Amino acid sequence: MAVDYTTLRHQMVEEQIASRGINDPLVLTAMKRVPRHLFVDESLQDRAYEDHPLPIGEGQTISQPYMIALMAEALKLAEGERVLEVGTGSGYLTAILAEHDVQVCTVELSTHLAVRARTTLYALGYQNVNVHVGDGTLGQPSEAPFDAIVIGAAASSLPRPLLSQLRVGGRLVLPIGEEDLQTLVRIWKEPTGLREEYFSECRFVKLRGEYGFET
Repeated sequence: MAVDYTTLRHQMVEEQIASRGINDPLVLTAMKRVPRHLFVDESLQDRAYEDHPLPIGEGQTISQPYMIALMAEALKLAEGERVLEVGTGSGYLTAILAEHDVQVCTVELSTHLAVRARTTLYALGYQNVNVHVGDGTLGQPSEAPFDAIVIGAAASSLPRPLLSQLRVGGRLVLPIGEEDLQTLVRIWKEPTGLREEYFSECRFVKLRGEYGFET
């Protein structure tokens, strides 16, 4: 019997996301539209809408659906903005962001993951996404400044190069903390300095790169 992914996707949004307080209609609509199962290996597709991360290879994961929704909501995206994503991974969060009618620049350290994500995103018709291979902790100066930046891996501290690529009035969302436990933080770049807001505790894989965790 064929799996009804549309029904699973809508159940995911209702039971895992909306019920936990995510109420941004753009985020909820994006989560209902993007076929999460196409961003994981075929052997895992029937588990794609479960309430937990899944492996995507090279020690990386596709994050729990709720955490993706929380990060997208925390970014407070507006149509036409420019967004930098550090750590493309599967490309699933990239697609959720692209559904907001923004221009997404995403950077992935792994060539294999970047190529796979780019292939999936372009096959789904996302023309407002640029996938780059490189060290995302250094940002993407050629496409800066950005209205919003999101880091999809755990950082021990704020990668400073990203701040210079964030416009005044912009916001940066990232999990920050120790290797085994972090807090999701939103940082606003204001004329007078940085302002931080804290969300839930979380567990992400370690951020790799020059300003990531030491290896």
